[in-house]
Amino acid sequence: MHRRSVRPGFAAGAPEAGVPPQAVTPAVPIRPFARIAALALPLMLAACGTSAILPEVTAPTLPVILDETAAAAAISRYRAQHGLGPVVVDAGLTRAAAFQAGNNARAGRLSHDLGGTFTSRMASAGLARAYAAENLSAGSETFDQVLARWKASPQHNANMLIPQLRRIGVARVDAPETRYRRYWALVMAGN
Repeated sequence: MHRRSVRPGFAAGAPEAGVPPQAVTPAVPIRPFARIAALALPLMLAACGTSAILPEVTAPTLPVILDETAAAAAISRYRAQHGLGPVVVDAGLTRAAAFQAGNNARAGRLSHDLGGTFTSRMASAGLARAYAAENLSAGSETFDQVLARWKASPQHNANMLIPQLRRIGVARVDAPETRYRRYWALVMAGN
């Protein structure tokens, strides 16, 4: 997935087209206790008189240590092939990327809005008036694989080739019990 801003400020991006839909699982017979619980839950919620918020289930996660300098060098080489300047690793952007990769890993899905909107998250990172973009992905085992996927995706590729970008942060968080297992985030910003 991607988020892109082509001038100071932020704009929403479209979801990544390459992410397959959730797998459909065959129907499983419901045990009597589960049937009672399934029928009782709506009654309990209705009896409250207020809207109930059910807790979000989160998957256990493992942050992965990456060679961010090598990632910045790979992106810089790619940008140079297109006549653009290099990027360097920024600790604040790395934290922002780790935050979003972790949110996606815990949820087991890709979204720019987990943990706040892209605009609010970038403002928290001090980027309210900077060029900024975010690429998300899931499933790739290595940075080289995820970089190849981002290059092959028109919107992700366009994000990496924004001329004003100078700094990046990249992160991967694993959630082995989820469908995609590995969640990536690349946050890029201008000066």
